[in-house]
This record gives sequence, structure tokens and C-alpha cells, in this order.
Amino acid sequence: MLLQIPDVFTPDELARCRSLVESAEWADGNITAGTQSAKAKNNRQLPEDGEAARAARTLVLDALSRSALFFTAALPRKIYPPLFNRYGGEANAFGNHIDNAVRTHAASGTHVRTDLSATLFLAGPDEYDGGELVIEDTFGTQSVKLPAGHMILYPSSSVHRVEPVTRGVRIASFFWIQSMVREDERRRMLFDLDMAILALREKHGDTAESVRLTGCYHNLMRMWADT
Repeated sequence: MLLQIPDVFTPDELARCRSLVESAEWADGNITAGTQSAKAKNNRQLPEDGEAARAARTLVLDALSRSALFFTAALPRKIYPPLFNRYGGEANAFGNHIDNAVRTHAASGTHVRTDLSATLFLAGPDEYDGGELVIEDTFGTQSVKLPAGHMILYPSSSVHRVEPVTRGVRIASFFWIQSMVREDERRRMLFDLDMAILALREKHGDTAESVRLTGCYHNLMRMWADT
């Protein structure tokens, strides 16, 4: 499932996050690349242990905690601490790759199975040319370039790339999610069911039918969730 999540950040949060990362010192993006990814990766990244990265990471996690759409789509069990990257100048692209199946956070030693990948755009599409996130999966090939403060969520098993930035600078936060429900098909089914239940409740209130469907949703969660 590929899903756009709008307005993860408020305008004030976006401005604060931008101010933090733009004034920080960027490093070679290969500091977190795997063996295969390192051959395709040409960007800049904030060191994970830097003061700016820690402060900006808190803003992202706080925003995610408020997003009902993110929760129902991802059903997060673990979130790898958000990272920040920059594309522009000579460090301007990331070729086709698939994210590592497991990421290990160096500071804590925590392992995160990468069921889902997320990119939260911090620069608007008018600020740079190129820089599209291209995702190839069973849903076809999708080219994504969202407004600042919006996020894209997609399976980590997808082949994806960032096209070269030919003008300006593309800044984003990116991270991975280990879901309570590992299989993408099951997460998509639960998401569709939850959205249908919400629509029925808004239209008709808490009817006997919506209560029974809600029961079906939670019983499927009991069968499939790993907590």
C-alpha cells in the first residue's frame, strides 16, 4: 500500500524543523547506507547523534503521535528514529535500491524490521527541480513529490529511487516502521475496513452493523497483530 498523509506538520512545526536542519552541519549520506545502497547513494545526511538531528527528530515523532491516519495505516510497533537528508549540488540523487530488511540503531542496539518506509517532505516542490521519489511495486511505478509537511508511506520491499535534483535543494526526513501486522496485504485490508467503518459511523452513527464490523476489525487484529 502506498499512502499520502497530508499535514503531518503544522506550519509552525515545519518552520522550526527547517530552521534546525538548515543550520546544521551535513555529512556524507553513506553513513547509514547498506552495501548495495552505498553504490547508488549520493546525498547528504545529518549525523544521527547531532543536536539538530535529535531536536528535529523529536518534532517528527511528536507529530506522528497525533496522526490517526498514520497509526491506522502503519499500525506501528517500532519506529526507527527519524533521519534527515539533503539533495542538491553535486550530492543530488539516490539510484534504485531496496531498504535493508532490518535496521539497527547504533546508540540503543534496537533492531527494527523495516515493514514500511516513510518520507516526510520538508522542502516544497517549488523549491527544487527533480528530486521525485520514484517507487516501483505491485501498484505500478509512482512518482512522488509532495508539499512540505506532507508524508508518503510505502512498503520497504519496494524498489525506489530519488531522481537527481537539478535546481535548489530537497530536504526531507525519512525513517522506517516495524508494524504490528507484518504483511502488507493484511495491513491494507485492515486499513480499508477501518476507513469504511469510520465512513459508516459518520453517515449513520453507531448502528448494530457498524458495531459488528468494528468487532470484525478487532478480531482480525487479534489474529494478526504481533505486539
